[in-house]
Amino acid sequence: MQYRTLGRTGVQVSTLALGAMNFGAIGRTTQDEATALVDAALEGGINLIDTADMYGRGESEEMVGKALAGRRDDVVLATKATMPMSDERNHRGSSRRWLVTELDNSLRRLGVDHVDLYQMHRWDPSTSDEETLSALTDLQRAGKIRYFGSSTFPAYRVVQAQWAARANHLSRYVTEQPSYSILQRGIEADVLPVAEEYGLGVLAWSPLASGWLSGAVREGREITTNRSTMLPERFDLSLPSNRARLDAVEQLAQVADEAGLTMIQLALGFVTAHPAVTSALIGPRTQEHLSTQLAAADTVLSADLLDAIDAIVAPGTDLAAHEKFDAPPALLDPSLRRR
Repeated sequence: MQYRTLGRTGVQVSTLALGAMNFGAIGRTTQDEATALVDAALEGGINLIDTADMYGRGESEEMVGKALAGRRDDVVLATKATMPMSDERNHRGSSRRWLVTELDNSLRRLGVDHVDLYQMHRWDPSTSDEETLSALTDLQRAGKIRYFGSSTFPAYRVVQAQWAARANHLSRYVTEQPSYSILQRGIEADVLPVAEEYGLGVLAWSPLASGWLSGAVREGREITTNRSTMLPERFDLSLPSNRARLDAVEQLAQVADEAGLTMIQLALGFVTAHPAVTSALIGPRTQEHLSTQLAAADTVLSADLLDAIDAIVAPGTDLAAHEKFDAPPALLDPSLRRR
């Protein structure tokens, strides 16, 4: 396993990090299975575990907490807030009112007195940067969080938050967690350059593109990835974007075979090769998944391999742009772009 500095924090984290979204009902993972995954991840050199309050409405946090009992200091522990936690309108977002309450809920579920990284799961357009950063700074000063970051923020919102922190003499986001894979490279044009400019650590989620790059999706074969049942539209081959992804996967599989690599090694090696990326978040459901992903921990792709990937999916290109999750609200809601 390799280790890198998380932004400018001085904290050393593994280049593969364990994402816990699949712990519980989402991945049909029991507590014993989750604990075994954490055990194996730590044994394999992973020292960053990432979860969120909304994964199973707190279930993932509870399972991570139990799995880490007695060894909390062995890991850099990260969680997130802002996504809806109930139908109550104020049980979501990035207001001071909600973050102060929900962080305490997360700490209770995790069974800890602080988290190392507290991330805003999405940008909340109804809350000012000053409101959110002020609350996070106070929580940091209270010792409940060590650092805080953003997740899936558009590049211009990352910049605006940095300016707001400076103008108001508040602590700043030190990380960004975007979606990034060979098939979704759009952030190379904006988010990653911004992260480098401001010295942010980057924790890339979905480096296997929801299973498209795991080897489970190939021409003429039954799709076996768990995501195909949860999100069938992402694997509907009648859609042009999915046909484009499948065409790319077939070409990438040939590149991997010729290099003596698995698709997983090619995919994870690509993400961790970018100089702006700190860690790639893997989200195994089983020990087999984890072992195949850990096998990519020390994969370093040659310049020729990276050039071959560029020839298949051009730099800065998203093959499924509608899955970016960071589009400005006005692109999604017509009322916001009309007088």
